[in-house]
Amino acid sequence: MTRTKKTGMKSRAGRAVVIGTLGIATAALGLSSVTLAAAPASAKGAVEITAPKTAQVGKTITVKAHGGDDSAGYLHQLCLEENGFGEGWHQETCSAPVKGDAQVTAQGTSARRGDLRFRAVLYGLTSKHDQKPVRLHASDVVTVRVH
Repeated sequence: MTRTKKTGMKSRAGRAVVIGTLGIATAALGLSSVTLAAAPASAKGAVEITAPKTAQVGKTITVKAHGGDDSAGYLHQLCLEENGFGEGWHQETCSAPVKGDAQVTAQGTSARRGDLRFRAVLYGLTSKHDQKPVRLHASDVVTVRVH
């Protein structure tokens, strides 16, 4: 073989590889769109929580949360949890079980200085008296600095 033929083969092979790659990419795109269409829809939801950044000792602290999920077959209950002064996480209050979005508000005071952390947790229930609720979503943790 001469040098020209070798170069000619390489360029032809290069074009074939490019064309083959484009064909594979196009086929992959077609396959992924079919795969996406066939995949089951997953439930979507979110929980948001609001609290003041700072508070004074003895003054009222108001924490509000709102959450929902589009999972079928569940009632939703939203609970506020608190972690402060080395006590660990514990439930402060919960909303009533509802269909659709849930809301809860808690008010309280702190008798000492330090950081209080709050989070909201959305549970799914099969009935109002469900003894084994399913944890669906949790909010980010918000910190209230008590001074």
